[in-house]
Amino acid sequence: MAALQPLKFISVAPLKKHTATVIFVHGLGDSGHGWKPVADMFKRDPGLSHVKWVLPHAETMKVTANMGMEMPSWFDIYDFKPNTQVDESGMLRTAHRLNQLITNEIDSGIPANRIVLGGFSQGGAMAVLTGLSTERKLGGVIVLSAWVPLKDKFKAMASDHCKFVPIFWGHGKDDPLIKFEYGVNSVEYLKSALGIPIVAPDAPEKGGISFHSYDGVEHSTSTQELGDLKNWLKRVVPTQE
Repeated sequence: MAALQPLKFISVAPLKKHTATVIFVHGLGDSGHGWKPVADMFKRDPGLSHVKWVLPHAETMKVTANMGMEMPSWFDIYDFKPNTQVDESGMLRTAHRLNQLITNEIDSGIPANRIVLGGFSQGGAMAVLTGLSTERKLGGVIVLSAWVPLKDKFKAMASDHCKFVPIFWGHGKDDPLIKFEYGVNSVEYLKSALGIPIVAPDAPEKGGISFHSYDGVEHSTSTQELGDLKNWLKRVVPTQE
């Protein structure tokens, strides 16, 4: 098999000395540029000005569930109901390439426990798959409006340390695409199948799931969610002098 080409990405440099990195994976049809305004906003917070953001771009492919239209996608989607028929090989290819981005940061001097992998929607599914199966214990995993993919194989793929990784899970209660119940069921799966605990909101850095639900939010993020995420990030990758 030919070697996979590294993902293209944009990076947002920190304002202070670089001591932590967030790799954030966009949703279907988007690009890394779609999340740059969030990265720019977060880095202006004094408590997060040490964080570099890496925003990769998905390649364009035909997406079955969108009538075969070509668009940026991390894997093919056959149906918008999670865990029906899935593009497992596409997911594993993307997981491998996201692990390459993690390795790049480690090679540049950032330890794994100062690297957070996150994503929105399809990107959030890739973040939870990659972040909880990688051999490196990351500083955290961010899952926004997403689900746990490959549930029939996820337990076998999960790393030994996954129950100790801080996880921020945010989901809008009025999401018409990745329904709120999909998120709730995914969190329940992580608890029951993998033994990942729900953690107290005031101590997310100890590892486990910080679950946040948002009234009136559809398939998007919100000011409240981003505020909660900021506070979580400050706890899991705090400023280092």
